[in-house]
Amino acid sequence: MTDVLLAVGTRKGLFLGHRRAGRWEFDRPHFNAQAVYAIGIDTRRDAVPRLLVGGDSAHWGPSVFHSDDLGANWTEPAKPAVKFPKDTGASLERVWQLHPAGPEAPGVVYAGTEPAALFRSEDDGETFELVRPLWDHPTRSKWVPGGGGEAVHTVVTDARDAARVTVAVSTAGVFRSQDGGAAWNPSNDGVSAVFLPDPNPEFGQCVHKIAQDAGDPDRLYLQNHWGVYRSDDAGAKWTDIGAGLPSDFGFAVVAHPHRSGVAYVFPINADADRVPAEHRCRVYRTTDAGGTWEPLSRGLPEGDHYGTVLRDAMCTDGADPAGLYFGNRNGELYASADDGDSWQQLASHLPDVLCVRAATVG
Repeated sequence: MTDVLLAVGTRKGLFLGHRRAGRWEFDRPHFNAQAVYAIGIDTRRDAVPRLLVGGDSAHWGPSVFHSDDLGANWTEPAKPAVKFPKDTGASLERVWQLHPAGPEAPGVVYAGTEPAALFRSEDDGETFELVRPLWDHPTRSKWVPGGGGEAVHTVVTDARDAARVTVAVSTAGVFRSQDGGAAWNPSNDGVSAVFLPDPNPEFGQCVHKIAQDAGDPDRLYLQNHWGVYRSDDAGAKWTDIGAGLPSDFGFAVVAHPHRSGVAYVFPINADADRVPAEHRCRVYRTTDAGGTWEPLSRGLPEGDHYGTVLRDAMCTDGADPAGLYFGNRNGELYASADDGDSWQQLASHLPDVLCVRAATVG
């Protein structure tokens, strides 16, 4: 069984798990008492990946740390890695996303933040520069915060073309750039905003997460604030694929790392009832790009369950068969080593799980 590194960001620190020879072990918590909303695992550099962590200290404020020895040691830049230029009048509230771009863009790491902004690094995440065209977008004055704040929380890059970047903003929706961030266009055709007087605006949707298909980079899966969607043209248009789910409200969506047409969601009852759909702990999988869905619950709790899975709290490790992982706001952590067919509980009584990232190592 392939060795795996599992990074779990919680309300009170980072927990690192290692699967070696099929056995899981977790070390001491890192960044004690800091909320960890963002984790990036950069596997492009060497045999040992670089870990990137967005920590949020109630006393010292937010920062970005990195480790090149699987968490044994951490480095914080002498100056803030992510900082708003003075003329913006803004200050960093939180780093919501750390996304190493693909091998077509070595050294490039994107950071999504609150206030809603995109930052770009060209030195493996040690320093970042604000992507001004998105910050200065003419629609920005009409963006409003979602329940968790106004943030760029998702970044998707295209392995075929480093200039193609897609982001999701709460609550402004999807924006795409075809030229490396010089220009941005709303890309929400077909995605509803049921909470607005006009449910089909050009922008203003509360997109919760986007995942890119393994076999077709133009195919994207989107979990909305009500609605699960698919795009087959890189986000130009979206089609509703929520039929067959017990609820199309949720936060997380994850694509299989190798099998095209395979994706996973964790349905939530409702925006006003944020617990698992029908009070059941179940991941749902599609193997036909959203044509049908099946529940996956073998090994998961069978009784009433109330652990909500947040947008970045479900992931895959890139193995084949895929390892899948999710944590919830009950502090429970679950793993599957067989594409989601069966599950085991890895931990309980953790602090509130905010994000989960995994990668094969060794």
